[in-house]
Amino acid sequence: MESALVSGIHGLFLGVLSLGLEHVIMILIGSLLLYLGIVRGYEPLLLVPIGFGAILVNIPLSEMMDEGGFIRFFYDAGVRTEIFPLLIFLGIGAMTDFQPLLENPKIILLGAAGQFGIFITLLLALAVGFDKLDAVAVSIIGACDGPTAIYVSSKFAPHLLGAVSVAAYSYMALVPLIQPPIMQALTTEKERMIVMGVVRQPISKTTKIMFPIIVTVFASILAPKGAPLIGTIMFGNLMKECGAVDRLKRASENEITNIVTLLLGLCIGATMEADKFLRGETLLVLALGFIAISLDTVVGVLFGKLMCLLTGGKINPLIGAAGISAFPMSARVVQAQGQKYNKRNHLLMHAMSANAGGQIGSVIAAAVMLSVLQGMGIVG
Repeated sequence: MESALVSGIHGLFLGVLSLGLEHVIMILIGSLLLYLGIVRGYEPLLLVPIGFGAILVNIPLSEMMDEGGFIRFFYDAGVRTEIFPLLIFLGIGAMTDFQPLLENPKIILLGAAGQFGIFITLLLALAVGFDKLDAVAVSIIGACDGPTAIYVSSKFAPHLLGAVSVAAYSYMALVPLIQPPIMQALTTEKERMIVMGVVRQPISKTTKIMFPIIVTVFASILAPKGAPLIGTIMFGNLMKECGAVDRLKRASENEITNIVTLLLGLCIGATMEADKFLRGETLLVLALGFIAISLDTVVGVLFGKLMCLLTGGKINPLIGAAGISAFPMSARVVQAQGQKYNKRNHLLMHAMSANAGGQIGSVIAAAVMLSVLQGMGIVG
């Protein structure tokens, strides 16, 4: 009887006895993510469930990610199948207004320029020792688009999903801190004060409806492996613009997106197990992700300077910083910087055009990378 009692007491404290320093560190990291989301307001819809998921999975013997575990069920059903990020793209499409881009289509070039950091970082990741698939997952952080990063990393480098996802959403939240110093360093005061005229071209409903269809067809033909990415975001936008399926549009941007965001966040957090996350590789992922987003901003602003030169000073180079896919955060940063140097400067709509172009550009960049991998025979 006494032996059984001792065994029972030992079992009661087994969790405490199994708690190691690495678990404590990860629980503190999860708590930091909760702090950033709740107190500082940085991407709370993702950082709060990610932080709590990281805490849950690092409680010894919780078995959250074991076969049959609570979070493992959702991970297998939604992350391994890539369904969760695609459903979020559906909601993003339903919430995105491409009218500013359609009013000033040449600004889409800034959205393309804002993706160059991805490809430069890919070369850096390969140079420091990542294999091809891991390097693609790391470099896609430069898309500054959480669902894209999750889709690519869950497909080709699931062991990096936690690090890549945390980096992607953390840097998205830090765009107001990352971009302004780069914008100031690469532009002159005269360039920052350029006032851009208001573009007011009537856009027909037919054009708005045809736009997502045309983009889907051409982008999918160019990079077939990215058809699920571009297809879901454009289908969401088609539902928004056609006006015939308001119930489906509202469900996509509200109930579906909210439920999937909750479950996706928990699943991402649950990939942050101590033995997988506390490695030098994680620090490299975070460093390369920062480089990718910074390079995106650099190339976007430099391309903005080129457009300024070619148009005789009619383009404010600051809007090039909005070519990344941090929608609409980077557009707001551009507006704030423009106002800082010239109170008459209203760059928001122009920056929104570049930002919408960046939204499309980031998806196409990921699609191109996936299709290139397929062409090289690295993936099937």
